Formats: sequence, structure tokens, C-alpha cells
Amino acid sequence: MTAPPTTVKATTVKAPTAKAATATGSSRSVPAARTARLGELRDLAIGADDIPQVLHRCRALVRPALEEAVGRLHPWVGEMAAYSFGWCEVGGAPAVASGGKGVRQALAVLGAEAAGAPGRAGVAAAVAVELVHTFSLLHDDIMDGDADRRGRPTVWKAYGTGPAVLAGDALFALAVETLAVQPGGAGAVRILSVALGDLVRGQADDLLFADRPWTGPERVRPDEYRAMAERKTGALLGCAAALGAVLGGAGPETAATLDRAGRHLGVAFQIVDDVLGIWGDPGVTGKPVHGDLRERKKSFPVLVALGSPLGRRVAALLETGDAPETAAALIEDAGGRSAAMAEARRHIGAVEAALAGAPLAARAADDLRSLLAYLVRRDT
Repeated sequence: MTAPPTTVKATTVKAPTAKAATATGSSRSVPAARTARLGELRDLAIGADDIPQVLHRCRALVRPALEEAVGRLHPWVGEMAAYSFGWCEVGGAPAVASGGKGVRQALAVLGAEAAGAPGRAGVAAAVAVELVHTFSLLHDDIMDGDADRRGRPTVWKAYGTGPAVLAGDALFALAVETLAVQPGGAGAVRILSVALGDLVRGQADDLLFADRPWTGPERVRPDEYRAMAERKTGALLGCAAALGAVLGGAGPETAATLDRAGRHLGVAFQIVDDVLGIWGDPGVTGKPVHGDLRERKKSFPVLVALGSPLGRRVAALLETGDAPETAAALIEDAGGRSAAMAEARRHIGAVEAALAGAPLAARAADDLRSLLAYLVRRDT
């Protein structure tokens, strides 16, 4: 992997090295039949074999600008940012860790191309959205108490909580600056601000869901979950595509259409993540089997099951945290998994309808459809 820029590596303040946290949870696979049924998600894919090339192309276009932006930060803060992107280890040594797929930056580049502009027109949007996404991950990891991300310690575990908050704040400020200096930057910043407001609302709802009861009139409903997922996950996906289109010269209607498509994608993305969090093969997902049940997450399949005739039995198992395998089977019997699959398909259908109704450049639109579909059949 390419080393981070020199200004990032030249660290003037050393943070204490943290030992990698030990992964917890069972490593055994779910039964083969159940894992195989995740293959149902594959029929959502369109041209998925081409996606790694699309992602690689977009990352290669964006990476130099992203490195240049991070290189403008204070060296210590820049090192934490580079660590979060997977470019370096604590102390600045080049890293071999994965920095993620770069989905949001790809959406920004493809948004510009869909508007008929060269992909480079969307690079500033890609950088800004990637910075905001990483900022949100740094803060989310602190709020959720997550010790690991992509197989190594999270930034707050590696550097400390205060430094991680500081790094997140710096990335947020850098994102706004990146857009503000672009032609038409004021409008772009407004689009980003709306997405950020929705992201915060979604995160607030998600945190509050954890304290609500499993059953009764105060329980979390599936429609509340959809609204949360659209804000927490979909807002930034839609923003990425819309910002790329705006910087590529698209009109407000086209930008709004791409934003709407991204929001629907966010709901589908989150629901598929929920399915994988219960029934995914840890050898593929990198997460422990039934991990979301052990963490007692109020995911979409769980909420559907809680509203079924089997809801009280499901709630009793989730309340104790015992027998997650039994709970997973009961949630499936209650229709939680099938309902989640159907919901993901419905939102992908909405993505397709939105894209079909917009005046987009044909090749870029095809790449965009492929990328959107790939996101909901990942790791299956």
C-alpha cells in the first residue's frame, strides 16, 4: 500500500502505541444451509464482477487529492487521520491494513460522470464526503465503545479518546474547507450541511433505540428504523452522488434524484448489514456469528420478529442474551429474515426507478447502478 504523504509521517507528537484488541465471539460458521440462503441477496446484483475495477478507478483518481488534504493538517492530527484511512500505523510507519472500499468517493466521481462531466470534476466532492464519513466513524466508535475496526484498534483505542475526537473535528473542518473553495462552493456546502444534519439525527435515534423496551407501546417500530437508516446511512451516500453531480454541472433536479437514490440505497445497505450481522458467515464477513444478537441490537429482522405472534418469545431470548442461535432461528421463523430481504429489494427497486427517471450519461449510469447493487450483495 502506498505510504502516506511526508507531512503526515513526520510526526512531532508521539501517541502511545496501543496493542491490538483481541477479537471476541465465536468463529464457527453458521450451518451451510442458512449461509447458502444468503445467496438470495445475489439476485440484487447487476454487473457485480465489474465493481472492483470501478472502485479502483475512482480511488486512484481521488487518492492524491485526499492525501494532499490530509497533509495540510497538524502532523499529529494528520497521522491519526492517515491511521484511520489505513495508510499508516501508530507512529507513522506505512501500513498494510485495508482502508475500506471507498464507496462514497466512488459515488461522487460517478455522480460527476453521470452529469456528463469528467470524473475529476467530482474529486473535491469525493474528498469532502470521505473526510466526513471518516469523521463520523471516529466519533461513532467512541459512542459505541467499539475497540476494533477493519481488524485493528480504532483510533480512540490507539491514540486515546480526546485525540480521536480532535482528529474527527479536524476532518469535519477540512471537509467544509474542501468544498467551500470550489466554484459554487456555497451551494455544495449547503448540500453537505443537510446531509450532516440528517446523519446526526439518525445517529441520535440509533443511540436512543438501545434504551427502548423490546415489547409494548414504546418499542421501536420498523418504520422508525427505516427513517433512522435513511438518515444515518443513506444521507451521506445520497450526498456523495449529488455533490459529484453538482460539481459536474448538473441541475438541481438531477442532484435531488441522485440524493434520493442514495438514501434508498442507505436503507437497503443497512438492512443487508443487519441480515449479515445475524446470519452471515464470519469467515466471509469478519464478524462473529450472531454478533448482533449478542450485542442485543434492535436490527430490522429483530424488529419485524418482535411484532409477530412469536414476539414475546423473541423478546425473552434477547432480554437475557442467552442462546443466540435459538434466537436467530426464532427470528427467521417469525419472518424477520424474509421481511428484511423483501425490504432491501423494495429500496433497490426505488433506486432503479430514480435513476431511470434522470437524464444521466449512459455509461456512468450503468456504473452507478452496478455500484449501488454491489453494496447490497457485499460479503454474501
